Amino acid sequence: MTDTPKPAGFDQLGLPPEILNAIEKLGYETPSPIQAQTIPSLMEGRDVLGQAQTGTGKTAAFALPLLSQLDLSDRRPQALVLAPTRELAIQVAEACQAYAGKLKGFHVAPIYGGADYRGQIQQLKRGVQLIVGTPGRVMDHMRRGSLDLSNLRTLVLDEADEMLRMGFIDDVQWVLEQIPEERQIALFSATMPKEIARIAREHLQEPVEVKIRVKTETAETIRQRYWPVGGLHKLDALTRILEAEPVDATIIFVRTKNSTVELADKLAARGFASAALNGDMAQNLREAVIDKLKNGKLDIVVATDVAARGLDVKRISHVINYDIPYDTEAYIHRIGRTGRAGREGDAILFVAPRERRMLRIIEKATKKPIEKLELPSAAAVNSARMQRFRERITATLEGQTDLAPYRQLVEEFLAQNEVDPLDVAAALAAMAQGDQPLLIKEQEPKQRRERRERDDDFEGARGRKRGGYEKDRKLPAPDEGLERYRIEIGREHGVRPGSIVGAIANEVELDSSYIGRIEIYPDFTTVDLPEGMPKEVFQHLKKVRVSGKPMKISRFDEASSKPKGKPKGKPKGKSKDKPKGKPKFKRENSGE
Repeated sequence: MTDTPKPAGFDQLGLPPEILNAIEKLGYETPSPIQAQTIPSLMEGRDVLGQAQTGTGKTAAFALPLLSQLDLSDRRPQALVLAPTRELAIQVAEACQAYAGKLKGFHVAPIYGGADYRGQIQQLKRGVQLIVGTPGRVMDHMRRGSLDLSNLRTLVLDEADEMLRMGFIDDVQWVLEQIPEERQIALFSATMPKEIARIAREHLQEPVEVKIRVKTETAETIRQRYWPVGGLHKLDALTRILEAEPVDATIIFVRTKNSTVELADKLAARGFASAALNGDMAQNLREAVIDKLKNGKLDIVVATDVAARGLDVKRISHVINYDIPYDTEAYIHRIGRTGRAGREGDAILFVAPRERRMLRIIEKATKKPIEKLELPSAAAVNSARMQRFRERITATLEGQTDLAPYRQLVEEFLAQNEVDPLDVAAALAAMAQGDQPLLIKEQEPKQRRERRERDDDFEGARGRKRGGYEKDRKLPAPDEGLERYRIEIGREHGVRPGSIVGAIANEVELDSSYIGRIEIYPDFTTVDLPEGMPKEVFQHLKKVRVSGKPMKISRFDEASSKPKGKPKGKPKGKSKDKPKGKPKFKRENSGE
């Protein structure tokens, strides 16, 4: 295998060390075309007119230079991103928060319609450097005087043609007329209708024009499927697929270099012939891994996008996107490792609940629907395991192994013990199997609660009526395996049990059925969570926002946390049908 030239990295785009460290931890290895062409111009203070489809990585293209130039000692709004929908505004705000992980004192406020004004006004009063919002709600706050953009330095118009289609273009025009004359503007649009072109001419000053043509072709011989992450842990789901699918060789894509080693080790511990492939490996080691994959001494390679560039191994039957890619071009490059030269191949994509939008973007970009994968059942996995065991027996009987001494051993054992020969054979089979159970049991599916059940009525529907509440009543101890936490959001902030369950379950991919009793008081809430929460998860949850406020989670000390009023509704108790197995904590999009 010849060594391909290494693409230019983010460190060559003029970004500061804090931003480079943050995006490296997020798993970004090399900039996408739009990032490589846009970031240097924005870092120089130039206006940019970008024509690029959703899913090309344009959020990072404007967010990274924008964050790099903020004055964190100034709590006034310095940058504004206008987005057409609430969902996109939230997504961009969350991405910026992740990119700014190493920036102390950074604050971002998502501002969109359909949400309570009071919470948004409180955020703005506390001070933020970055606003991400929909045009109508941003305009409303400006007219109310709750949003002052006199210090604005940068404005980003994201998906401008979509704002035009949704009828927001007059609001956008109004905002553009109110902001300071000395400012930088970046306008991104998938298409360039006349109205958007007019706005660009009127408000952008000698813009750098960037036009990205996205590769959208995927081989017709590749079957594309996705599995909605839920119920089973991702690793358990992955091993089921590897055991039950007709797999030859597989490439599993993850985001970070560390993840390649961690996942390869976990798969090896489960009996799979697997190895990591990442950019930190010496060239001779990379070539050795690929040679083993080619000649059948290795069945699974866990790789990052960069490490797998140009990889062409005929026996690759499956590509599994264990971590969803950041853009559509990466997805197309990944699945192109299978189904080559007219051969059939399978591509499987793991999609967490918060990644559904990216799934739709991929489908739109490739102009192909991606079918839902029904995860192999325990019965299917067990059937595959039994068949492989039979094949091992047959291969041993037909192989070169000298069975004579073993036959003599068994004959002597049977002569000395009154034992059924089948029991002896079964005992020998168990010895050969080792510590790993031959068969698995079906896990109970994840209990998905509908949104309408995540309100106070759901708590009342549990059939446990409660009367008054004594202020100093001692709460029941947490169930076995749980410990109690306190979050600094309560009834006066409009929080509901379902909001807390959804926030925690989505942020750390914890099955909601593992979340125990929730008690909501006027100014704080208690929640019972599984013991053994990792430190990094605990620190992340402190920053997670519910009802517009950070949870600021801490371990509950009942002596110093006397309730100041009645709890809201009924307590959320543990279900009688407790989920089986140990709960798994996992940071979303952390690459861990």
